[in-house]
Amino acid sequence: MSHSTVPRSSAEASTPAKTPVAPDDATGGQEKRGSGKLSLRLRFRRDRALILMTLPAVALVMVFNYLPILGNVVAFQDYDPYISDNGVISILNSPFVGLENFQRMFEDSAFWNAVENTLVLFFVQLVLFFPIPVLLALLLNSVVRPRVRAVAQAVLYLPHFFSWVLVIAVFQQMFGGAGMLSQLLRQNGYDGLNIMTNPDTFAFLITAQSVWKDAGWGIIVFLAALASVPQDHYEAAAMDGAGRWRRMWHVTLPALRPVIALLLVLRVGDALTVGFEQILLQRDAVGPGAGEVLDTFVWWNGVRNQDFGYAAAAGLIKGVVSIGLVLAANKVAHLMGEQGVYKK
Repeated sequence: MSHSTVPRSSAEASTPAKTPVAPDDATGGQEKRGSGKLSLRLRFRRDRALILMTLPAVALVMVFNYLPILGNVVAFQDYDPYISDNGVISILNSPFVGLENFQRMFEDSAFWNAVENTLVLFFVQLVLFFPIPVLLALLLNSVVRPRVRAVAQAVLYLPHFFSWVLVIAVFQQMFGGAGMLSQLLRQNGYDGLNIMTNPDTFAFLITAQSVWKDAGWGIIVFLAALASVPQDHYEAAAMDGAGRWRRMWHVTLPALRPVIALLLVLRVGDALTVGFEQILLQRDAVGPGAGEVLDTFVWWNGVRNQDFGYAAAAGLIKGVVSIGLVLAANKVAHLMGEQGVYKK
């Protein structure tokens, strides 16, 4: 009797195994094999529940954010809202003036003064205000006792819920002409100070108010990023002999870098919006020379002077420049190796 010289295990191994093929959809399987990704129809079938849940939010955004963009047509008109009670009819019947409003705007010294004040406020807040939430987040993250951390967070968060009227009233009581600081100086033989009406320090006053009101709220994002850092990284750095500062420099800050880059891109895109309500409440105290920014310039010409076409032109220019700033800042983030607002 002859026996096979090939062992059973080797014979079985040499026989190619037939893997069962799942019965795909007649077209879905071909689409996945041919293109390497799901087709639009299959993705819609897979995510239809999520799409249905987001439809109400999309509808709200379309109605309140994108539909009003069509109203920018008044920037090219001598718009008169009193032609009709219907705003659409007023737009259709207002005379078309082309680029006349933009020409007036670029020749207006008040517009360029508003642009200069806006940029000055942006750079001051970028240097003095933007790093503070990062520093506060690092400080709170280093607090070991949970009770102390919770109390500190509550104290820092609280001013965020104050209105700007209340914030300005508090600063008026502290730094106004009859405020506590001026009274203390007069009691000691010095002249009083009125920081609230000083045009030279207006940018620093606005920044100080923003820091007191919103810095505590801004640390939430950074604390969330710090919570995602594995403790193994800190332990490994400590075993390698890294002290507190080196662990913060080589572990904590690299973990915050993507978040910092993202928020910095968004902040640069929001450079021309430096706080309408806050500045409008204090514009008259320091005068338009120091207190006029683009938002108040648009409001003053559109609402107060009823020059809606001119104000819309200024607002349209502001929006276009802001988009350009977002794209430029995001490009810089890509060059630095960060994702930014969107990927390449």
